[in-house]
Amino acid sequence: MDDAVEIVPIRQDHIESFHRALDFVARERRYLAFLEAPPLEATRSFVLGNIEQGYPQLVALSAGEVVGWCDVTRKARPIYAHSGVLGIALLPEFRSRRIGRQLLDRTLVAARTFGFHRIELTVRENNKNAIELYKKAGFEIEGLLRDAVQIDGAFENVVLMATLMQTLRSAC
Repeated sequence: MDDAVEIVPIRQDHIESFHRALDFVARERRYLAFLEAPPLEATRSFVLGNIEQGYPQLVALSAGEVVGWCDVTRKARPIYAHSGVLGIALLPEFRSRRIGRQLLDRTLVAARTFGFHRIELTVRENNKNAIELYKKAGFEIEGLLRDAVQIDGAFENVVLMATLMQTLRSAC
């Protein structure tokens, strides 16, 4: 396996590889808000929309393939337009190698440059590694959504976290 990982803004030619990585992580049923990737065309529309809007969306590449990503998308309603929602994930073999920290840090810098005032995310309560990473990057816990997720009959709590751009700390 090539250990070199490059972090770059997503491009159109990354979409199919991004979709494969997204589907793999979704099917782990542990981290994302869906259990399989949306159809390729929906993923293509999402990525192209992010590129068109200038939203921060970075990918980690290994041997030319997407192995992770981090993005911030604007909340839809005008009263929340100052806020973005962060999503991040890595394929299993690339976790615990500081790649997530680099992705998060660079994406938050891009989010600040874009003009977001507030970045929020949700994370399953049992994902302690991710919660610690987010705290190191300046996110604070704002709430707990009890039994917010149900997978295979089991309920899980979800933690709501956010950071304000003026309080942002480097994750690295």
